[in-house]
Amino acid sequence: MDMRHRPIRRGTPERRQAILRGARTVFGSEGYTRASIDAIAAEAGVSTRTLYNHFTDKESLFRTVLLESAASVSAATEAVFERHFRTSASVEQSLLDLALDWARQSDVHPEHFALVRQIIPEGPRLPADVLKEWERIGPRATRAALERRLLEVGRQGLLAIDAANSAQAARHLAMLIGGGVMTESYFGALPLSDEQIEGLVTDGARIFLQMYARTGDAGPGPV
Repeated sequence: MDMRHRPIRRGTPERRQAILRGARTVFGSEGYTRASIDAIAAEAGVSTRTLYNHFTDKESLFRTVLLESAASVSAATEAVFERHFRTSASVEQSLLDLALDWARQSDVHPEHFALVRQIIPEGPRLPADVLKEWERIGPRATRAALERRLLEVGRQGLLAIDAANSAQAARHLAMLIGGGVMTESYFGALPLSDEQIEGLVTDGARIFLQMYARTGDAGPGPV
């Protein structure tokens, strides 16, 4: 049996999660404007009445789906940042490993990035407060996490990054790594080969390293 359409027991937390999963799928494929409550309920394997018992309207459902997804992916991406620069690998290799892991997040979280793809063309038709909140807990939170990690790396003397330029460094790395891969793949819609991803990421990481490499000593060691 298709797990999306198996019977869901009344009154269980699984019911809400099924609705959110169904909504992620439908919003990601149809967008906000074209998505219908009937289609979402069918995808979730619940009745429209059950859906309305959990969410008052399509806007409130979209808000919950987008913001919960953004918060989850932002936390997962922060964990990616935290994994790196903690071994004896060179600064260049550590930066490249971080960048490759980050660039592959669209493959790890395909449904989230399908939602993001819909935001771009539908932005003017989406609730403005939802977009602002998504920006705060999604992209902005991710950049803040990256900034914190780069600042830690800078304090260890591995990169020429400090409190004065850490925000700028995070923006630069986001543009050089995320920007290239996301643009080429249209936020994960178009598949890229491992060679394409590695080429884009390597170029971006090396440019970043040229911009923020320390002169002189490499510092006391990995974070």
